[in-house]
Amino acid sequence: MDLGLAGKTAIVTGAGSGIGAAIATRLCTEGASVAVVDINQAAAEAQAARLRESGGRALAIAADVIDEAAVTAMVAQVVAHFGGVHILVNNAGFTRDMRITKMSVDDWDAVVDVIVKGAFLCTRAVIAHFIEQKWGRIVNISSRAYLGNPGQANYSAAKAGVIGLTRAMSLETGKSFVTVNAVAPGIIDTPLVRSLPHFEKVRENAERTTPIPRMGQPEDVADAVAFLVSERAGYVSGDVLHVTGGRY
Repeated sequence: MDLGLAGKTAIVTGAGSGIGAAIATRLCTEGASVAVVDINQAAAEAQAARLRESGGRALAIAADVIDEAAVTAMVAQVVAHFGGVHILVNNAGFTRDMRITKMSVDDWDAVVDVIVKGAFLCTRAVIAHFIEQKWGRIVNISSRAYLGNPGQANYSAAKAGVIGLTRAMSLETGKSFVTVNAVAPGIIDTPLVRSLPHFEKVRENAERTTPIPRMGQPEDVADAVAFLVSERAGYVSGDVLHVTGGRY
């Protein structure tokens, strides 16, 4: 199936590794030019190099998504380099898990700011381009955790906030043929998850409790994103696509 992404330019945040890297790879494979954005410059450059080596068009940009000036400069750099921007995938985020009785304000702010404020700033920076060209795709990476997880009050709240942002933006931008959707992954087998000291227990639990008895792969999420940013999803907006193996 031709997704119609040839000639389009995508920004993927948090794209230096894990889910973001898989999304960047998939979009490149579909013919899009991709800005690999990550706070870790070395990771961004390494991923962009891999994409170019595979024949893709990729640009590495180191940027902190909660820095307004950095986000503005990042989008300007993408437009100057590729000649435009058509797709935004707000993927940047991380966890800092602990029970709320032990959670500091810094723990709360760090997680919520990157996930929610970062998505807001990046969306605001591209939206004028999308409205002017009357075409645009925004996908916000939420999580099944928006339904609530113990020890993840900050992360669950942030991922729920991303869905609220998604639905509000879809109402604001639909008349300009700009779609805004969210993807909510379940447990995904990323390097970050594999680094957990209790990874084997996580894997075993996923295989035991998920209707499709395996952990998700980053490529599972990338496939969902590729559809939502494609020409094939032009009448899908304000929705949440769960990539959880059937676990809710």
